Amino acid sequence: MGEPEREAGGPRSVRRRRATAGGGAVMADVARRAGVSGQTVSRVLNDHPRVRPETRQRVREAMRELGYRPTASARTLASGRSRTLGVISFDAARFGPAATLAGINEAAQDAGYLVTTIALAAADQAAVRGAVDRLLGQGADGIIAIAPQRSVGEALVEADHGMPMVTLDKSFGARFPVVAGDSASGARQATDHLLRLGHRTVRHIAGPVGWIAAEARLDGWRTALENAGAQAHEPLFGDWSPDSGHELGRRIADDPDVTAVFVSNDQMAVGVLRALHEAGRRVPEDVSVIGYDDIPEAAHLLPPLTTVRTDFTEIGRRCLSLMLDQLEHTPEPGVRVTIPAELVIRTSCGPAPGLR
Repeated sequence: MGEPEREAGGPRSVRRRRATAGGGAVMADVARRAGVSGQTVSRVLNDHPRVRPETRQRVREAMRELGYRPTASARTLASGRSRTLGVISFDAARFGPAATLAGINEAAQDAGYLVTTIALAAADQAAVRGAVDRLLGQGADGIIAIAPQRSVGEALVEADHGMPMVTLDKSFGARFPVVAGDSASGARQATDHLLRLGHRTVRHIAGPVGWIAAEARLDGWRTALENAGAQAHEPLFGDWSPDSGHELGRRIADDPDVTAVFVSNDQMAVGVLRALHEAGRRVPEDVSVIGYDDIPEAAHLLPPLTTVRTDFTEIGRRCLSLMLDQLEHTPEPGVRVTIPAELVIRTSCGPAPGLR
């Protein structure tokens, strides 16, 4: 029988601990085993293209033989970057921001980045500045800001930190790339569809004042009515919640002249459907309703909700792509990527009463 391996102090146990701990010493072990320089190991760790395939294979075999698992700190030392990205999010429980964040996380994982998310309840300048400072302190390579409100964008500009940033919905400052869903086009599509069904006009339940997407949808609704020569009643402003949709829906449910409603998101549309039902107005026989976002539940409502779909997952992926462009290339400043909106027609809207 051979000599039992000691738990501590012996050279074999030291080598094993070093091989599994990561750090500069382990990279040196890998370099010696593979017969290459430490710089070559660094390049392999970071998928540098200027490494010959046979050399890359030899280094990876050495990593496997040593049981080497590169730590985040080892990658940082090798590349000068932490391979960590920060995301500042607001109203993260809503479908759009949550789906966008999922897209960012999925794309970041594919690219070998970790994501640190700070979800803020308040959109004031102090909260935004504090989030930026925390991410800077954690060594984030860049920040993606899911910034749906103008006040958030203004706070980001005030907290200008000189590091790479991507924003959603609207660019704040010429150097910030932006990814946005085409909310104005989606609203025009929804309103035009209702007008083509013979409705004389379309009422609008809008999102909160100061929200960029809500303002774009309001503009798209108005533009469609103006182009058709239809009357534009004053919009009603909600807070994105089903409760506010229900409250505002009750204000118009008893008006027989209301035959079509475009609602700025699906959650509020759920409340509108309930208000119409309580008032004895049938959907779509008496009133047609269109929402926005295409939440997973929209197809299962009674009736299934016609809505405007935005690919939020794709928005998240494109945010990550723009961030990597900034980190790894020399991107054109102020790039704007617009994700198209698609009208999804279900049975919550139909011809105007009297045209059936």
